[in-house]
Amino acid sequence: MAIYSRNEYDFSGLVLHSDRGVQSLSIRYSERLGEAEIVASVGSRGDSNDNALPESFNGLYKTELIHRKGPWRNVEHVEWATLNYISWFNNRRIHESLDYVTPIEFEAHYYGSNESERLAV
Repeated sequence: MAIYSRNEYDFSGLVLHSDRGVQSLSIRYSERLGEAEIVASVGSRGDSNDNALPESFNGLYKTELIHRKGPWRNVEHVEWATLNYISWFNNRRIHESLDYVTPIEFEAHYYGSNESERLAV
């Protein structure tokens, strides 16, 4: 979704941190990262420090959405809620660690552009 929403964005040199989940074994997933010149970075097996950032986000996701808004009727409801949560998290939720701005505002400022509308996910 991030690649799709930023179709004119230069991803070369971007590092995608993830765990050793099933997506890392997907040929299409790996091919798509390669096409976008994104470097995949997976932590070493059993080292929780390598996976701290994704696990921190997963904790927020579960606390702010899954446990607070459940119980869920089916997978489709969770998927739709997840899409809305990611949009809210990136476009409307202010983050203390980003000087009280949203991630999309921080990214636009970081790259020196006013293209937050184009970058919105």
